[in-house]
Amino acid sequence: MKTIEILGENRFAEQTKTRVACRGIVLSEGKILLTYEVNTDQYFIPGGGLESDEGLEECCARELAEETGYVVKPIRQYLTIHEYYEEWFFVSHYFICEVVSETTRALTEREAEAGLETRWIPLKEAVEIFGRHQEYAETDEMKRGAYLREYEALLELTKR
Repeated sequence: MKTIEILGENRFAEQTKTRVACRGIVLSEGKILLTYEVNTDQYFIPGGGLESDEGLEECCARELAEETGYVVKPIRQYLTIHEYYEEWFFVSHYFICEVVSETTRALTEREAEAGLETRWIPLKEAVEIFGRHQEYAETDEMKRGAYLREYEALLELTKR
């Protein structure tokens, strides 16, 4: 399994905070499952933070169910991305997943306020969307970093 390092220009010499997350890649008929925040105009590969009492695959499945309403089975982890921004060290574990059923979404307050939606996007279009990460360098460093992370994840996926 590959690990990619992303070093933010704003990173501190030492990272004092860590966040571990799991993200799920779900493909169907040439499309990828993404989440979209209507109020911030941002796409993401669905996923989120690891809770203290769960394993990586369990986190991935829980986050996808909560955000998308799809119950998934993580098949295999194919990538880990390490990101360094300010005092933060972010670790994202990417899993190939298959849908096994559907459930009711359970959005956080922040996700609901952002207008989080589930969208199936052609994979090629998703690569293009995330490939524009540098366009946000001057205006939105958080979006630029997230889009760079998702772009790298999809590039690695398409190599397989």
